[in-house]
Amino acid sequence: MKVGVYIDGYNLYYGARRLCGRGTAGWRWLDVRGLASALLPASWGDSAIDRLVFCTARIDAASNPSGQADQDVYLKALLASGSADHIEYGYYVSRVKRAPLATPDRKGRPILTRADWPVKVRDNNAAAVPDAEFMVSYAYREEKGSDVNVASHLLLDVLGGNVDAAVVFSNDSDLRHPLIEARKRVPVGLVNPSPNWLAGALRGTPDEGAGSHWWRRLTAAEVRANQLPDPVGGYRKPAEW
Repeated sequence: MKVGVYIDGYNLYYGARRLCGRGTAGWRWLDVRGLASALLPASWGDSAIDRLVFCTARIDAASNPSGQADQDVYLKALLASGSADHIEYGYYVSRVKRAPLATPDRKGRPILTRADWPVKVRDNNAAAVPDAEFMVSYAYREEKGSDVNVASHLLLDVLGGNVDAAVVFSNDSDLRHPLIEARKRVPVGLVNPSPNWLAGALRGTPDEGAGSHWWRRLTAAEVRANQLPDPVGGYRKPAEW
């Protein structure tokens, strides 16, 4: 069984960072092929990864030169080692946004901050403005394209008959429809890289469509157990990694 693997790189990175700890070493030099191979279930029989697509966007060197340099080494190491067969690039969008000031509740949902002592708001006539909202302007950078690139490569390979099964690393609910279509045709495994619950839109049943589908949440132990050699192909792991 030929398996295609499709990875949302930033979804995986931020999920692994939450699992392993932002300031800790030993998890960033990730062997994505080794990780995906370790997660293939026995129920898929004689299966092997035939194609692995890693979707990401390049860090801006002007705003984060050290991060860009580290990322560049890692991406080159993925290709040199054969851990990834293809890297598909999205892009970053930078803009200024405005939004109400808020704090999170216990589920992370926003609670708007209202004017109250010790900070009150008055209008031009010095009259109090009860429950006034505070608006903030902030710099915002967003990675774009990875979810679309994951969906595109997944569907092209499935519809083209290039793979017999697929594994997707993401917890992005925007992938709902591509995953539904893929499950009609081949067995699909979904790996949630986040410690959060699986997005409801990505749920399904193991026997729908082609059947033999599975879902699982990544663990810190699995991330740490699947690291690239150092060095690999002339590329060395950054010191703090």
